[in-house]
Amino acid sequence: MFYLLIGIVLLVAVLTLARNFVHANPAALARQLRTFAGVFMIALAGFFAVTGRFAFALPAFGLGVMLLRQHVFPGLSGGYKPQKSSGQRSRVRTAMVEMELDHDSGAMTGTVLAGGFQGRGLDDLNDQELETFWRESGQDEQSQKLVEAYLDRRLAGWREHFQTDGTERQGSSPSAGPMTDEEAYQILGLTPEAGDAEIRAAHRRLMMRVHPDQGGSGFLAAKINEAKDTLLRRH
Repeated sequence: MFYLLIGIVLLVAVLTLARNFVHANPAALARQLRTFAGVFMIALAGFFAVTGRFAFALPAFGLGVMLLRQHVFPGLSGGYKPQKSSGQRSRVRTAMVEMELDHDSGAMTGTVLAGGFQGRGLDDLNDQELETFWRESGQDEQSQKLVEAYLDRRLAGWREHFQTDGTERQGSSPSAGPMTDEEAYQILGLTPEAGDAEIRAAHRRLMMRVHPDQGGSGFLAAKINEAKDTLLRRH
């Protein structure tokens, strides 16, 4: 009976592969081969078990499960793997500008919310316009800090070109009030369903991008730390 079962499994596998071989892409074909090989090894393990050859049954069963678990039984792979969607982005918003940071590339983009360039993206502003907006943002210290974080990435030596007065405000800027949960989730690029492990993982990932020791922004690093602390206190 088991010989017949194995023969049927092989026949179905061969017919299915023959039918899909011409049009299947290589990745899909490889997944199918893995699945069929896993099913065959488990069936073979059953045959060995029924015939009393347990020394062969256990290795065959283990190999079959190993072949299947990646695509059929992904939960058997074990270990904690935080979900991280491709293109995950963090968002920081102040009175005059909203900035986004891509978690994968570290690229920073921004949109002007108030002032003479309202509605325009920072990437669309030329150097002279950026200088003008940077000076406008001086009316709100947090906004200016955020603009400076963008300038540090886009224009090397911008402080000299923009003829600053030499007084660099490296300390933490005054907060507009306690950070809300919504703001904290946006800064870390997470949803309210995120647990403590995901919050800590997002914090570590972002700090590698923006920490001042890595040439990043002290203002953004402070915001990311505040977001982590805010959410962990709630949890």
